[in-house]
Amino acid sequence: MGSKKKEAKEKPLEKMTAKELREVAIEMSEITGVHGMNKAELINAIKLAKGIEIESGKKTDSKVREIKEKIKEFKAKRETLLESNDNKMAAIYKRRIIRLKKKTRKAA
Repeated sequence: MGSKKKEAKEKPLEKMTAKELREVAIEMSEITGVHGMNKAELINAIKLAKGIEIESGKKTDSKVREIKEKIKEFKAKRETLLESNDNKMAAIYKRRIIRLKKKTRKAA
């Protein structure tokens, strides 16, 4: 009977666990200090060893800034709505703010 790991298709690096990534990195002689790395560091090291291009993290920073600007706008609108006693619209803006905050956490 053959090993199931070799028969199965290789998972994308982002979907692998840190333990699986360590096993892959140990097999590569170019990577050192595998056991001291976290998942993100392991993914980057494996991609560099395989020659896969790494996406820059600056894209997410700009997205986060844009989202935070929207949050500020929505907070200002919500404050004006609360002052004018429009609680229904204020609740809608509160939910929008919460959704945007969740997006910033995912993007970071």
